[in-house]
Amino acid sequence: MAERTIEVEEQITVGALAEKLMLPVTKLIGELMKNGIMATVNERIDFDTAQIIVGELGLDIELARKSEPITSTIHEKRKSNQNGETRPPVIAVMGHVDHGKTSLLDAIRGADTAKGEAGGITQHISAYQIVHKDRPITFLDTPGHEAFAALREHGALLTDLVIVVVAADDGVKPQTIEAIRFARKAGVKILVAVNKIDKEGSNVAQLKQQLAEQDLLVEEWGGDTVVVEVSAKTKQGIPELLDMVLLIADVEDLKAEVDVPATGLIIEAHMEQGRGPVAICLVDEGTLESGNYIVAGGTYAKIRNLESTDGSKMAKATPSTPVVITGFKVLPEFGDEFQIVKDEKTARTLAQNMDRQRKASGSKQDIGSGELIRMINRTNEITEFPVIVKADVQGSLISVIDSIKSLDTDEVVVRIVNSGVGAVNESDAHLAHSTGATIYGFNTQMPTSIKRLISRDKVPVRLYSIIYELIDDVREELGTRLAPEIVEKDLGALTVKGVFKTSKTEIICGGEVVSGKLTYPALARIKRGKETIGEATITNLKRGPQDTKEVFEGEMCGMNIATTQKTDIQEGDRIELFTRESVTRHL
Repeated sequence: MAERTIEVEEQITVGALAEKLMLPVTKLIGELMKNGIMATVNERIDFDTAQIIVGELGLDIELARKSEPITSTIHEKRKSNQNGETRPPVIAVMGHVDHGKTSLLDAIRGADTAKGEAGGITQHISAYQIVHKDRPITFLDTPGHEAFAALREHGALLTDLVIVVVAADDGVKPQTIEAIRFARKAGVKILVAVNKIDKEGSNVAQLKQQLAEQDLLVEEWGGDTVVVEVSAKTKQGIPELLDMVLLIADVEDLKAEVDVPATGLIIEAHMEQGRGPVAICLVDEGTLESGNYIVAGGTYAKIRNLESTDGSKMAKATPSTPVVITGFKVLPEFGDEFQIVKDEKTARTLAQNMDRQRKASGSKQDIGSGELIRMINRTNEITEFPVIVKADVQGSLISVIDSIKSLDTDEVVVRIVNSGVGAVNESDAHLAHSTGATIYGFNTQMPTSIKRLISRDKVPVRLYSIIYELIDDVREELGTRLAPEIVEKDLGALTVKGVFKTSKTEIICGGEVVSGKLTYPALARIKRGKETIGEATITNLKRGPQDTKEVFEGEMCGMNIATTQKTDIQEGDRIELFTRESVTRHL
C-alpha cells in the first residue's frame, strides 16, 4: 500500500510534478535524462508517463488522475442552442483523394479552384458560402490526403452535416472510411454524394454494398443514409444534392443566437505580406463586426478588416458564416475558439492569461508514455534526423509535423528543431546551420536574400507544394539513416573428396558439387555433419588443370580456400558457398 496518494492532471509539467512529489526538479529531470529524454522544467508529460517515472524513482507514492470539469465544446453548444434564430447549415465535404470533392464544390459555386491546387489535392481547409433557393449554405472543403487527418476531424466537429464524396468508379477507400468515422465521432448527419457517375466503369450498386459494409444502409434498402448521384463535370444531380442539404437542415431545425457577442472558431491562420496575421474564422453564434475586440487563445485583435472568404468587404457576420479577419497582434492557433470582449484592456488581459496558462502547461512538447517506455527498453542508440518545418498556414503546419513524426521507428526519429508559419527566414537558416537541420517548407517561399545565405552555409532546404511528396522525402532521408541489413545468399555446396594442401592461411581441396553453382570470390561455411567447424574465403576454382569462374552441380572441381586460422578439413566434409552483403533498408 502506497504511503500517500497524489492527484495529477492528465497532462502535467515536469516542474509541477516535481513540486507535487516534493523532489528537486533537477532529480526528476535527471531521471528522464537517464532514460534518454532531454526534458526541461516546462515540458509536459502525460499521466501514464508520470506513473512510470514515479516507479523508476522507487517512491512510495500512488498517482491518481485528477477529475476535470466537463467543458462545453462549440459543437455541443450548437446542438443545444434552440432559442435563437434559424441559421444556415455548415457542411463539411470529405472523402478520399481524387474522388472529386473540390471539383464538386467548384461546380456548386461556379469556381475552378481544383486546377490551382498542387497535385489536385486540397492542402488545407477552405470555407465559403453559397446561396441556393434564396437560402445560404456554408461549405468546408477538407483535405483528402491521409496526412490531413487532424484537419478533417476538425472539419467534422465544426459541421451540422458531412457530405462524403465517393467516386462511382473507385468505391469506398481508406479516407472515405476515416471521414465516416470522424462524422460519427462528431455526432453529425452523413449524406453520401456518389460522384463521377458519368465516367466509364462506374458501379453505383457495388458502391452501395460497400457503404452497407460500413453500416451506412441506403434508404432504398431500408436504411436512413441518403445517397445522391452527381457529376461534378456535367453538374448532373447538384440541384438535388443542395435540395437534400436544405431538407436535412430543416429537419435538424438549426438555430443560433444572433443578438449576443460573437463566438466561433479559428479554422485557418497564416501570414500575409502587408496585412500581417490573417485568420479564417467560422462564426458560431452572435454577430461579428469590424472594430470588435476579439480574443483567440493567447492572442487578440481589434478587427481591422472583416471580409468574406472570396475577398468581399463585410459589415458584419452572423452565425454559420466563414469570415477573414485581420488585426491580430500575433498569429492565432488553428482550432482556437474566439470571443468578443468589450475593450482592448480586457482583450489583452485575457490573451495574456491564456498565454501564461499554455506556457505553464508546457505546450511546447508532449512526452507520451509509449515513447518513454520505448526509450527505457531500447538497447540501441536512436539516430535523429533534425528538421525545421515552415508552412503557409497553421493547420497545414500541424498536419506536416504530425505526418513526419508518425514515421519515427525504434531506430530513427525525426527531431523537430523548430517550426512556424511563413517564409523561410534568416533565423531559420542560422538555426539549421548550427544544428545540422534540414529545412522543409510546405506551400511557402524563400526570399532571394535567404537563398544566398542558404547557398553560402550549404544548408539543405526542400520546398514542396504537395504534402505526400514532402513526407516521401523525409521517409527516404530516414531510410538512409537506418543501419544496413546484412543479407546472405546461398550459392551451392561441395562434398570434399580429397585434401591436397593445408597450411595456416590456405587449404587446397577438391570434390563434387552436390547442389547449386559454385563461383568465386565467395565465402565458405565448412561443416562436418551438422556442426559448423569454420568459415573461410574461396579465392580460386579449378576444373581439372584450368582456372574457372563457375562450377555446376554434378561436376568435380578443386578450390583454394583462404583461412584466418588453421582449419582441419577432411574427406566427407561439406563446404557451403555463400555471399554476404549489406543492403540499404527502407521505411
